[in-house]
This record gives sequence, structure tokens and C-alpha cells, in this order.
Amino acid sequence: MIIWHRDHGRHDLPWQNTQDPYRVWLSEIMLQQTQVATVIPYYEKFLARFPTLKALAAAPVEAVMGLWSGLGYYARARNLHACAQAIMHQHGGMFPHDAETIAQLPGIGRSTANSIAAFCFGARKPILDGNVKRVLTRQFGIEGFPGQTAVEKKLWALAEALLPKKNAGIYNQAQMDLGSLICTRSKPLCDKCPVDVTCVARQRNRVAELPAKKPKRAIPERDVTLLMLVNDSSVLLELRPSSGIWGGLLSLPELPPDADAGDYAKSRFGCRPGKWLELPVLTHTFTHFRLRISTLRAEVEGELRAMENAQRWIGLDELAEAPLPAPIRAILSKDLS
Repeated sequence: MIIWHRDHGRHDLPWQNTQDPYRVWLSEIMLQQTQVATVIPYYEKFLARFPTLKALAAAPVEAVMGLWSGLGYYARARNLHACAQAIMHQHGGMFPHDAETIAQLPGIGRSTANSIAAFCFGARKPILDGNVKRVLTRQFGIEGFPGQTAVEKKLWALAEALLPKKNAGIYNQAQMDLGSLICTRSKPLCDKCPVDVTCVARQRNRVAELPAKKPKRAIPERDVTLLMLVNDSSVLLELRPSSGIWGGLLSLPELPPDADAGDYAKSRFGCRPGKWLELPVLTHTFTHFRLRISTLRAEVEGELRAMENAQRWIGLDELAEAPLPAPIRAILSKDLS
């Protein structure tokens, strides 16, 4: 597989050809649940703003969230910032070298810790990202959903046993590239696979069945009504709590259930909204539920008062750089463009 990787693997991604743990760590976090093509522009923009771990740790979390806006899974960005600060305060600004210590940092799991240790410090440690799970599941005919504890434990044991004594980092990269380029979820290129003759899934014509899909369950739905209060040059946004959906991002204020929009706007924000316009409902699916977003828009009359820190009037020309969740950005872009 190492020979295959030398001739056919990926060698020119922005986070490759470096042993800088900051860059490798950043790429590993961004690539969780996200495709390479989506990550690359975010990665490059992030490094341009925060070229070092020290710069990231010193930045306000809102600036970090703003650069992450649109990439999704925002807990990753909060943990990234917290991890940078932990490394500065607890490790003198230097990334720990051993995987076990790295795994104790905020937002870093076993596979990410092993990746950093293997790619940056030459550790002989296996990785188990989604691509590797898919390769191992098909190669050895592993039954069950890879996210289940018992199945994942079996995959970790396999990943450990297969590690070569030398070049563990190259081998790990080869596994990931094989899963990304050849052993893909749909339409895998089995004829080009360097290990097709030993693949149980191919021998038994079960490539399409493995790995097993996540057991289906009914996705609950939630409804929320947001208020879009606009004057000539700005819109009212609220900072979301650090925990929960869109934590640490700016969003449109949420109308409590059964509350009157006009009364709530006057009492909470001290403004006099004009006629309410009901915008089209937007549906956004999270990992564990589906959110139906209704939005009421109104022009604000009178002077804008100073409010608590969580509430801000943001200039319409500042929205492009504001830390907004993708659905909120979509609502604002459609209505205010």
C-alpha cells in the first residue's frame, strides 16, 4: 500500500509536506465530517488570519467563529480555540509529542491525537477516520455499523495490528488516500485497488453493503420563530450561548413560544417595529434533529438604543465577516441583498 501511495496518493494538499503540528492539527479538525474540497479555502483563510498557534490562542473566540462560519459543526471551532489556549498555558506553547497527552486536550480524540503524533513526531500509532474505517470494514468483511462501540473496538485492533514497523505515518496516509480516492462510499474503483485480491467485500460481492449504514431512526422536528429587525443600515443580532446549537455565533433573536412579536421587540430590545412580514420557512437538518425556521421581518422606527453585550446592531455591510450560522446567513442574504 505504501508503494501504491507513492505513485497514486495525494501529496500536494495544503497541510501535507509539513511536520508542523499546528497545521496538521488544524487540518485534522477541519476535515472531521467535511470534504477536502470544502476545507481547503477555509484552511488557507484561517492560516492567513492565524498563522501560528500563539496567534490563534490570543484571538477573541468571536474572530475564530467568524472564520469558521459556514463550515458547520461549530463545537470544533470553540474547542480549537480552547485547545490553543490550553497548549499555551499548560505546555508552554509547544504541542505535546505523545498521543496520550495530545488526546487530553480539548476537542482532540484518539484518532486525531494519533495522526498528529504519527505525522509530526514519528510515533507508531494507527488512525481510524471515516476513510480508514471503510477500507478496513470492506477488506475484512466487518459486520455492523462502524460507529457502534463493539465494531469500532474491533477496527482499532485491526488498525493497530496492521501497522508496519517503519513508516507508520506514510502507511496511515496511504490508508486515508485509498479510502478517499479508491474505496469510496459509492462507485468505488475496485479495479484500481492495490489490495482488491484480499478484499472480503469484493470476493463476496458485498462492496455496496459494507460498511453497514447507521441504523435509521425517526428524526425529531423542532420549530422556531426568529425576528429580523432592520433599520436603514443595520440588523439586530444576538450572540448565542456557548453551549447548544450555533454556540458562540451571532443569530437573529428567537421569539419565545406564544409571545407577541411586537410586544417582545419593544420590551426586550426597546424598539418600535413596523408591520411584520412573514418570510418563507427554511428547514435545516442537524445531526440529531430537523429545525423549521420561521422568520418575521420588520423595519424598526426611532433611535436604536445601547443594549446588553449579547445584542448588537450589525451594519449590513459587515454581515459578510460576521460569525453567522449558514442558515442565518442564507436568510439574511436572500432578504437583505
